[in-house]
Amino acid sequence: MQRRAILVAMVLVPLFIVQLADAEERPDRVILLIGQSNMAGRAPLEDGDEKPIEGVLLLDGEGKWIAASNPLNRFATDRKNLSMQRIGPGFGFARHLTSQLKEEKIGLIVNARGGSSINLWKPGETLYDHTLARLKAAGITKVDAVIWHQGESDAQDPDYLEKLMALVSTLRRDIGTPGMPFVAGEVFKDVPVNERMRGLTLKVKRTAVVSAKTLKVFDGVHFDRQSQLILGRRYAEALLKMLQPER
Repeated sequence: MQRRAILVAMVLVPLFIVQLADAEERPDRVILLIGQSNMAGRAPLEDGDEKPIEGVLLLDGEGKWIAASNPLNRFATDRKNLSMQRIGPGFGFARHLTSQLKEEKIGLIVNARGGSSINLWKPGETLYDHTLARLKAAGITKVDAVIWHQGESDAQDPDYLEKLMALVSTLRRDIGTPGMPFVAGEVFKDVPVNERMRGLTLKVKRTAVVSAKTLKVFDGVHFDRQSQLILGRRYAEALLKMLQPER
């Protein structure tokens, strides 16, 4: 009888351990970060940047939540070479957001593609459809906010504001709620797309646009590491302001 009990225990214990290993931590708030290369991040990493960001999870390439660490865009469905994925605004954004929402576990889904036009971010086009497919595969039916950094490829597009408004509308319809916060960010230099982007807040409720003023680039177009950290904090502050009524 005793030998039988020991054998049963030997069978059950491994099963219990496997269940513990498969137990996946879930975020309290899911944030989608999309856009082009400055969202993906091109600023070089420094020592320590690869360490997990406390209180933050990242959706991996298999649809599971793991401890978030740089480069955050490494699991993007349509990213460029892995070596090109470095520090983006998501790093500073996540650190500041979690410092203010201490009781919440923040989940990031980063799905940016360098050089992509806003024309690819609409239903029926590659980047939009692949992003939604990634969410569906992970069982995510609701996103709490979208952080958008794109516009370098459409700096002169006279219809950019209308296209951005359409993007907000379709994302709210497909993965959020009618009032899902949407925060866009200006690109480097005083180009027409920034002025058009700023019109978003006048046309669509619960949206914000963060400034790129004082930010610096290291190659003419991509923000350097310090600027990415500042930009990320600006994104977080804009989102927190919209979340105030529920806090």
